[in-house]
Amino acid sequence: MNLMAAVEVMRTSPLSGVFVTLLAYKLAVLFNRRCKGHPLSNPVLIGVLLLLGWLLATGTSYRDYMKGGVMVQMLLGPATVALAVPLYGNLSRLKRAAGPLAITIVFGGLLGIISAVGIGWLLQLPQQVLLSLTTRAVTTPIAMSVSQGVGGIPELSAMFVILSGIFGAVIVKPLFSLLGMGDDMVLGTATGISAHGIGTARVFQLSETAGAFAGLAMGLNGVVTAILVPLLAPLLH
Repeated sequence: MNLMAAVEVMRTSPLSGVFVTLLAYKLAVLFNRRCKGHPLSNPVLIGVLLLLGWLLATGTSYRDYMKGGVMVQMLLGPATVALAVPLYGNLSRLKRAAGPLAITIVFGGLLGIISAVGIGWLLQLPQQVLLSLTTRAVTTPIAMSVSQGVGGIPELSAMFVILSGIFGAVIVKPLFSLLGMGDDMVLGTATGISAHGIGTARVFQLSETAGAFAGLAMGLNGVVTAILVPLLAPLLH
């Protein structure tokens, strides 16, 4: 087998997608530890950059990559369900704050949609891009499904989701330090609403309680967004 044939096999094999994804994440975690957890060394951010570099260097298409990448994506479901475990440990606190939390998540989800679309509108982005922006604060599967349903571009929505999550994960700790806010419930809820799973993973590193509330806010914001976006989308047509 010559070199070109070997590269072609490596680009199209499903196992390559799995191996490269796990390797990129492992290297990113090591880099983050070497940087002593600096926000800009966020493992997701570094992992995405490493993966993009590999895709560009080998000329691998998104379709070929996802033959293996989908195997990793399947783990997101069980990982999300597992967020219920730390939340159960904070059940009494959750019951006491159920009302304010529900109001915060509904208005936070609505504000996330309006702010994203509003900035896009000020920048005179095309209608399809605005529709794709409406789901930028929820997890990728929900974002792509809702975006497709209202006339957006699912792949573009996925990109907005990833960028929002990375930005939230990078900025959450410096921002809360700047604001002098240290309540784990506030930290977790705000992060879950605005930066979904990537932000949730970040706040889990800061506090298990904050991670639990981030997981709750992320899940409920997905439901809120799936209801609100189809209702608001006609305003953009």
